[in-house]
Order: sequence, then structure tokens, then C-alpha cells
Amino acid sequence: MDLRHCELVAAPPATGSQRWAGAPAAVLDRDGTVLLLYRTRGDGDALVLARSADGVRCTPLFELTAAALGVAMVERAALVGTGAGWRLYASYCPADGAPWEIGVLEAPHLTGLPDATLRRLAFGGPLETVKDPIVHRTAGGWAAWVCVHPLDVPGADDRMFTRYLTSADGLDWTSHGTVLAARPGGWDARGARLTCVLPDGSGYYDGRRTREENWLERCGRAVPVDGGPRLVAAGAAPVADVRYLEILALPGGRHRAYFEARRPDGAHELRTALLPDRDSP
Repeated sequence: MDLRHCELVAAPPATGSQRWAGAPAAVLDRDGTVLLLYRTRGDGDALVLARSADGVRCTPLFELTAAALGVAMVERAALVGTGAGWRLYASYCPADGAPWEIGVLEAPHLTGLPDATLRRLAFGGPLETVKDPIVHRTAGGWAAWVCVHPLDVPGADDRMFTRYLTSADGLDWTSHGTVLAARPGGWDARGARLTCVLPDGSGYYDGRRTREENWLERCGRAVPVDGGPRLVAAGAAPVADVRYLEILALPGGRHRAYFEARRPDGAHELRTALLPDRDSP
């Protein structure tokens, strides 16, 4: 995937390692504008929701800090319209340092989400931390893909795999197990975090080879097998040196990519690229 012809959407709030703007999730609003939800990390974490007419230049609607949510940190979130309003599914680290969880904010209007009460959802078990949800409405209800970090081995909590869940209402979820996992000996030997799911069931994911490559993930492509939700990696190498790749389908059949990219100073910034037809999913 050629992401070289990209544009800057948001810079990190500070420079240096673990100073980030990224982890995007994008949806089209009813008026055709892009709603872009992303995470920033400087001296503290925040979720930013912005609107864009062209997919590049954004006007922030709100910034929701981790402190305002009463949590220690936030990561990638998902934004979903319900017909009666909006839901924001956020991944967060509780203030007491417990394992990461996923919760939901719900409001009739986008600008009401920061004032909503964060409701914890049951996506993981007692020896798991869960993060970075992808949430879709489906013909039969709701579907979610979440990144799971097992905590059964001390010092190995960077390992990751992707779990698939379904729900009738988007609040109470049933797990269908692991659908994308690490490949021993591969560039993604340490884990596989799905970052977007396309209408044909394929998607893109983040992987890394070692614990030392944490925060230096690269992007791979995954394809469905056996007609179900299970995915397998396509190819033996990553397709791009970025992470948290999100693909937004545009009117007219084009696609726009949003992703988190490293800068020379070690910080990460949010960029976008309009995909050529040959690279469209």
C-alpha cells in the first residue's frame, strides 16, 4: 500500500517518545462530512472528535481528557451512530492502574458525549487487558473486534491478539474467540491487533516481532477464511510502516486512509492519504 503521498491531519501535543496523535477512527456523517476520532498523548491523554469537509482539514468538536473521564489513560476509541444518537466506545486504563477496559459513552448528539457517564462493558476476562475496539452495526445487531493482551505471563503483557464479539444491543456482548493471532517466527510474532474491518470481511492489522518493538508496530493485511469471522495474515511482510490504519469508504467509490506515523524525533502524528484506485480495498 502506497501511503507516501499523505497529508498531516494532527500533530502530537509534544515532541519525543510516546508523544502521539493518532489511533484514528473515521465515519461519514449524514451530511457527507467526515467525523474523525483520534487519541493524543502529551503530558496527559485525550480523545479528540473533529469534523472535516475534505477529509484533511479538521475542526475539533470536543476534546475529552482522561482526567475528565476519571481514568489514567485512553487509547483508540470507536464512534457509532445508533439512529437515536451516538455511542463512543473508549479503551482506557482505570485510575487505580487496573488492566485496561472498554466502556461506552452515549448521547443524543455528538456534543453531548463528553457529559455522558462512562459505562464499563464486559469485553475481557480477569487475566486480560482489552483495548482498541472496532465496533460496527450489522443487519442482525452489532459486531466488535477488540485487542486482547493476556496477563498470564509476568513481563509479557505486550503480547496481543484480536477477539470477535457480537451483541443484540451493543452493550451486552458474546465472545466468539480469537480471530487473528500472532505468527511464530514472523514479523508479527508478538501479536496481531486488527485496526479496521472492510465490508468484504478483510482488514488491516498491527504487528511486531519482539517486545522491544512495542510502539513501533507495522501494518499488515488480513483476509477471511472459511466464510466466518476468522482472519489470516496475507503475505509474509508488512504492507506499510505505519500503525492504527483506518480505511474510510467515500462517496463515489474512493477510499481515504488515516494512520499513525513516526517522526524522526520519535513522536507519532496523524496523517491521511487518498488511496489510488489500484490501492483501494
